[in-house]
Amino acid sequence: MSGAELLVRFAGPHASVQDGGRPGMMRYGVPGSGPLDRLAFAAANLALGNPPGAPGIEVSLGGLVLECLSGSLGLAVAGGGFITDHAGRRGGSWQVATLHAGERLAIRPGHWGSWCYLAFAGSLECGEWLGSASTHALSGLGGGRIATGQRLRIRDAQPRPRRAIPCPVIARPRATLRVTMGPQQRFFAPRTVADFLAGPWRMTDAWDRMGVRLAGPAIAPEGALDIPSEPILRGSVQVAGDGVATVLLADHQTTGGYPKIATVLDCDLDAFVQLRPRAGLTFQPVGPRQAVRIARSASVAARTYLKALAASVA
Repeated sequence: MSGAELLVRFAGPHASVQDGGRPGMMRYGVPGSGPLDRLAFAAANLALGNPPGAPGIEVSLGGLVLECLSGSLGLAVAGGGFITDHAGRRGGSWQVATLHAGERLAIRPGHWGSWCYLAFAGSLECGEWLGSASTHALSGLGGGRIATGQRLRIRDAQPRPRRAIPCPVIARPRATLRVTMGPQQRFFAPRTVADFLAGPWRMTDAWDRMGVRLAGPAIAPEGALDIPSEPILRGSVQVAGDGVATVLLADHQTTGGYPKIATVLDCDLDAFVQLRPRAGLTFQPVGPRQAVRIARSASVAARTYLKALAASVA
């Protein structure tokens, strides 16, 4: 086994190193970070025989072009319906291949999806922050943003035979988001809550790893916006005084004082982030017990898929 070196010929915005994230750090004011589409990220790693949280690269709609300067490196691309061009061979995401010295890999947006993941059959050399290589977008701490002209080094690089990665139905974009109402539903008039659930809503261009602002009915809260700051979860639907709803994502702040009208079920978030700007969406309210049943069922489906994927490599 030997190393491989890659040259970043082009990196679009929001391309960054991510790993499994920083669980348990929010109590100290540190966002969890990690991949926006956690299922696709884990699939890319497991398809190579890596741990599901091994460091890799998150690629946005801006795309990524890499050139292999030395070595032979197995890699996996998963997430969205992106287009790949590997040494002149055109294909899609959800595949494993080997990049040899002198060859290029281009990843560009295809017909669906907003985020794609690139994993390596080897160890990506990258920085860490608080024990994780996940990049916190605002600060750049962690493995870091990927920039044009940068060189990437992978230790213990290994080749992998070309093969397809099964793309599960649960990886497709989800336009109906199941939510539990609250925890600050009391700050919204009944008519406003009805407007929130009726929509229509669509994604906007105002999005990043912290969250995405939605276009739809104005759902301004009633009363002063001076509630005490409290912990915030990934998936919180936060509403500022202007009545604009924002769904918070991986790099969300850990506390905040704006009221949250609802919380998206965590199991819907991976597919939600694959929606593109201007895509429509709706909110479907579910009760707490139903939410638990949905979450358990989704967890079983994801574990079954990932277990089968890992077994196919062994």
